[in-house]
Amino acid sequence: MKIRHCLALLLLGAVSAFAAEPAPAPMTKLPLTGFKPLFNGKDMKGWHWSRTVRHGSVGGFRIEGGAMTLFQNPYGQGGLLMTDKRYKNFEFYVETDIQPFYNSGLFLRSSESGYAYQLELTGGQSTTDLMVESLKPLSAPGRTTRFAELWNPNGWNSVRVRMVGDDPLITCWLNDVQLWEVQVNNSQIAGETDGFIGLQLHWTAPTSEAGSSMALTSWKPNGALRFRNLFIKEL
Repeated sequence: MKIRHCLALLLLGAVSAFAAEPAPAPMTKLPLTGFKPLFNGKDMKGWHWSRTVRHGSVGGFRIEGGAMTLFQNPYGQGGLLMTDKRYKNFEFYVETDIQPFYNSGLFLRSSESGYAYQLELTGGQSTTDLMVESLKPLSAPGRTTRFAELWNPNGWNSVRVRMVGDDPLITCWLNDVQLWEVQVNNSQIAGETDGFIGLQLHWTAPTSEAGSSMALTSWKPNGALRFRNLFIKEL
């Protein structure tokens, strides 16, 4: 499956006398005026796993230091964690510390089955083509040549994306620096102009324990994706 897009995030840990217990993730330093949190830092309230996306239906979910941690469950299977609410015109902010060779994505205006505009998260591997549509090529992919200089390979990165219009004008920022802005044709199912926001938990293979039959071989049994400071502003 080919999917490309954008990226993101930051985290903190603390140790108790008996067991390691991460401290709550600090709030972003950006002035998020008018933004509302999409994640309460405690559970999956407001989110659900898609039951119809093709690469898995029930991923693993746990909280670490106030951050969402997503992992393959069972190993080899992925999923798409989606907001319960649909959005049309919005700005979305998220942070992630995705590691090199892992593959994820931010699904925008997604259907329940994962038909969406997607910003790909690749842990620092991609340098161009950071936005394509999931399941169908975009009329105008987002491209950048500044990815390597802006991406922090050893910590959290932030991604902010603005999406406006029936034929959406999409703008993407990495660590508060604008990467690109593109106008694309609306090619959503039945002309839909809104949808869910999704966090993609990729798969390795439907069976193989090592996932050796696919390129995403860095997914180890304890491999995970982390997201924190998820905010939305409806426009």
